[in-house]
Amino acid sequence: MVLAYDGAIQRLIDSFASLPGIGPKGAQRIAFYLLQAPDVESQRLVDAISEVKAKVKFCEICGNVCESSPCAICSDPRRDHTTICVVEEPKDVMSIENTREYRGLYQVLGGAINPMANIGPSDLNIAQLLNRLKDGQVKEVIVALNPNIEGEATTTYLSRLLTPLDIKVTRLASGLPVGGDLEYADEITLSRALEGRREV
Repeated sequence: MVLAYDGAIQRLIDSFASLPGIGPKGAQRIAFYLLQAPDVESQRLVDAISEVKAKVKFCEICGNVCESSPCAICSDPRRDHTTICVVEEPKDVMSIENTREYRGLYQVLGGAINPMANIGPSDLNIAQLLNRLKDGQVKEVIVALNPNIEGEATTTYLSRLLTPLDIKVTRLASGLPVGGDLEYADEITLSRALEGRREV
């Protein structure tokens, strides 16, 4: 029989354990750390969570996280408005921005095609991307999705969808490991992948 803590401490452990990347042992360590932490530190965490839930939203143009829409990238006139880099999640935008190699715009899909999880093209921000291409200003779409099965399926779908529109469709070059995530790639690897992108 597995013993559990009573009441509030167990609910806190369970809450942390339900977060991605935190297992039962890590959740228990965090919960007991907070239990022993000064009240001001615990309150800072509570306030930060409340503030992010109240203030942060998704950009109406690209789908990136922001506090005011459109986001700082979409509203920056110095960005290259002829290129859109398509990524899966908002965290991928920051990974590419950290390379300091890319000066265009972004489109955050909000995931990738994954039939096993019942995620199809209509569940992603693909219609939003297509709408942005209507004015003819965009000349290149860089597909920068995670190099895994879902990312490859989404890349194939997008290339078939975009090729008839007479827009150059490229993807990140080698350097990113298959099965890896953009979030964990270092800036040099991402920079080389951007420089060596190729047509899909």
